[in-house]
Amino acid sequence: MTNKTPIDVLLVTGMSGAGRTTATSSLEDLGWYVVDNIPSSLILDLLDNLSQRSNVKKVAISVDIRGGKLFEELQGALDEIQARGNELRILFLEASDETLVRRYESSRRPHPLQREHHLLQAVATERDLISNLRASADLVIDTSNLNVHELRRSVEASFGDEIHMTLRVSILTFGFKYGIPVDADLVADMRFLPNPYWDDSLRELTGLDSAVSNYVLSQEPAKEFIATYKQLVEMVEDGYLREGKRFVTIAVGCTGGKHRSVAVAQELARQLEADGTSVRVVHRDLGRE
Repeated sequence: MTNKTPIDVLLVTGMSGAGRTTATSSLEDLGWYVVDNIPSSLILDLLDNLSQRSNVKKVAISVDIRGGKLFEELQGALDEIQARGNELRILFLEASDETLVRRYESSRRPHPLQREHHLLQAVATERDLISNLRASADLVIDTSNLNVHELRRSVEASFGDEIHMTLRVSILTFGFKYGIPVDADLVADMRFLPNPYWDDSLRELTGLDSAVSNYVLSQEPAKEFIATYKQLVEMVEDGYLREGKRFVTIAVGCTGGKHRSVAVAQELARQLEADGTSVRVVHRDLGRE
């Protein structure tokens, strides 16, 4: 049976405790029809029913490890969703082991697999069980350093407007001393540029301040890097879209994520937007020092 009207299907999954409830609430506010943890065997029946309703165009299905063996049947349902002409995307919510353990301990709720394991073992087991879904995800959001408001903004920026066959770029600045973002598709290292930190008049400022921005962007290597990296993004865009990847996260780092990475990210975003690319910028570690 073929659905009468193709539906835009978003599978929302990931690590338990990574923020799936916040993400699905955000999607619901954006007009998505949200279904939580439906058995895999019922997903196709649900879509058959919804395809007959002209007012339902976008369906977000939240699935997690609580489905047990039913979770193992999910891949077959996903294949059939696409075979029936629906568009399918996967949003995977990630977080570090330390973050997940801290969240579960603070909430005093058990992990879905904790009956069989200690908490850290349960997290590791879950990560292994859903590794294939993470590998095939269209968008991975690492919530380790995000609060609920930042996660909502991230979801809204990615799924608030449907822009088909265009690449949506997230530029995430970070400090290497705080760790490389695990959700990055591309990583750029700005530590080859002179560091404004060693200038007393610039040390307390950030890359958002014009004095620091001018200092960094006036360097010829910075100009060359931005021009070259912009060409790189344009070069991979067609390939990403051809492979069904519509979201790319570019992590731009320097030592502390305060000066060089911020200035370069802002300018790279400005140039990409000038050419019509959808870009959002998040400064992960700004303010940590």
